[in-house]
Amino acid sequence: MSASLSSNTVTTDIPNSQSSLTEWLDYMQQIHVSAIDMGLSRVLPVAEYLGVVQSAKDDAYVFTVAGTNGKGSTTAVISAMCQAAGYKTALYQSPHLSCFNERVRINGEMVSDQTLIQAFSKVEAARLQCELTLSFFEMTTLAALLIFAEADCDVWVLEVGLGGRLDVVNIIDPDMAVITNISIDHVDWLGDNVEQIGAEKAGILRDDITLIYGAADMPYSVQQLIKTHHATCYQVDQDFSYRVQDAQTWQYSNAAVTLQLPRPALSLMNTANALSAVLASPLKVDIAAIEQALKTVKLAGRFDYRDLENRHWLFDVAHNEQGVNFLLAQLLPLWQQHLESQQHNKTGSIKMLFSMLGDKDIGMVVQRLTQADLPMTDWFIAEIDYPRAANVEQLQSALAVHVAPTNIHVFTSLQQATHAVIASSQPQDLIVVCGSFHTIGEALAALEV
Repeated sequence: MSASLSSNTVTTDIPNSQSSLTEWLDYMQQIHVSAIDMGLSRVLPVAEYLGVVQSAKDDAYVFTVAGTNGKGSTTAVISAMCQAAGYKTALYQSPHLSCFNERVRINGEMVSDQTLIQAFSKVEAARLQCELTLSFFEMTTLAALLIFAEADCDVWVLEVGLGGRLDVVNIIDPDMAVITNISIDHVDWLGDNVEQIGAEKAGILRDDITLIYGAADMPYSVQQLIKTHHATCYQVDQDFSYRVQDAQTWQYSNAAVTLQLPRPALSLMNTANALSAVLASPLKVDIAAIEQALKTVKLAGRFDYRDLENRHWLFDVAHNEQGVNFLLAQLLPLWQQHLESQQHNKTGSIKMLFSMLGDKDIGMVVQRLTQADLPMTDWFIAEIDYPRAANVEQLQSALAVHVAPTNIHVFTSLQQATHAVIASSQPQDLIVVCGSFHTIGEALAALEV
């Protein structure tokens, strides 16, 4: 696709500094013809014009995290540890669940609407000056990087949006790279096998960098890129390991240390990857900061258990095979605990509030969920309010292979489905919301959380 302004841009009125955040977000979603447009050729000149590339290189220590699953948890833990150690810490994540500002945080706090609007104005001015067109994700990511540069943050923790090599986050040279894991996802953009996908994700590597690799299996393509870049790699089960000790503690070990630590609210696998990255960095993060971070770090939508509307809820963004496997591994013991906690009526069922994007493997996700040894009695489905959403016919078709028609309940919106699952459930039931970031976000909005 051409990088010229005239070929890709859609003519629309440009907001100004007095416009609302919503007006800016709507504008940026309209000015490029493609929601996803991989490549760095258009975004690099704008980034250099803004000075964000040089600022990161000169003034900050940068962690870049890629991978199929677990990026959000990993970046959250790295950020929490660095912040607890006293570093002014920038955190960039995507997508958001309820509020765009969730994507851009400094010292754990979302930046304000006005801060975002000012950054969007500067990015738009730079884009026009360079006579280039940018996608929504490119515009918003550049704005986040500009905010971090202007705030003079000590540490930047950046979550890759899609892949790695051609993702806009990759315009910043990382000091530390993390690849959480590699599995099949986003096949239209990254390839349909782990070798192709691995090469894309390992595109975040630089010469002589340190890589934390959080899976036991490593594609050959990643191994080759590690050699090409003369990178130092620390891999789980080879160079570091972790194990549960009890309900409150876990153990982390590498060649230099063995630590007994409080269990966080997030995945231990992702926490171990994050801790390995922090320990391998030159940053001064002591055991007290690590413990403080683990006791407090949270991330909405990642095995996120809540009591709302006199009901028990579990929100998880699982949307591919690896994510669903991870969800089920934690859900089975949680369900047993849930039953045991019922003082009198030790019964109940799991109600599923479910929707996915149309470019995901819906059939596989449904199959894995329905084959689990769990009482998933009823499914409440609706189309997500998002351009790539699966329609209800796709969702129904996937479910009909495994679920009786009388147990599939179709609604015109996630808001309606959310209210329906409350009305159709009992206090002893568990409502599981999963399938997409957008499913979680719309459910939380319906619950006014």
